[in-house]
Parts: sequence; structure tokens; C-alpha cells
Amino acid sequence: MFHVKESKKGLTFEIQVTPGASRAQIDGFQDGVLKLKVTVPPVEGAANIACIKLLSEALKLRKSQVKILAGSKSRRKIVLVKDVTRKDLEMRLNNICWPGFI
Repeated sequence: MFHVKESKKGLTFEIQVTPGASRAQIDGFQDGVLKLKVTVPPVEGAANIACIKLLSEALKLRKSQVKILAGSKSRRKIVLVKDVTRKDLEMRLNNICWPGFI
């Protein structure tokens, strides 16, 4: 099961990033964490920028709505999403990982 938490700033959830992958993609959920692969190496924040780009495109959000809240130097990170409801975010995440599932 995936865990979205509410905070004063917005909604948060955990991701686990694999940098230097052959292609950028979202690999689904594992142990309550969204798994991402990005093509860039973890040098000078490049992987973090790639994560934000991948998530914002996949969730159909502006880049300004998605932020790495914690874990910027770790493979495991906490992402903050602003200006979206919990129900809407959960629906968007489910559609990414299980297209056609309602």
C-alpha cells in the first residue's frame, strides 16, 4: 500500500530513486514507496532535478508544485506536492502505476 501524508505545506510521499538507469521511468510501488529510475547520475543535484521533472510530467503537475523535501543526497527521498487534494494525488499515482485501474 502507498502512503500519502498530509502536512501544512501540502502532501508528502516517499520515493526511491535509481540514478544512471538506461531510461527514465516510474517502476511502481514497493513497501509503500514509489520507485523511480532516472538516466542522469547523482551529481550536483542532477538526479533530483530529473526526479522532479519525471514526477511533474507523470502526475500532470507544474514543476513548481513538486519539491524534494528531504533526502536530497540519498536514494530515498520525501517529495512534497502542493495545490492538489489527497484524493486527486492518489488517483494520479494509481493511474501511473496501474493504467486503466479504477
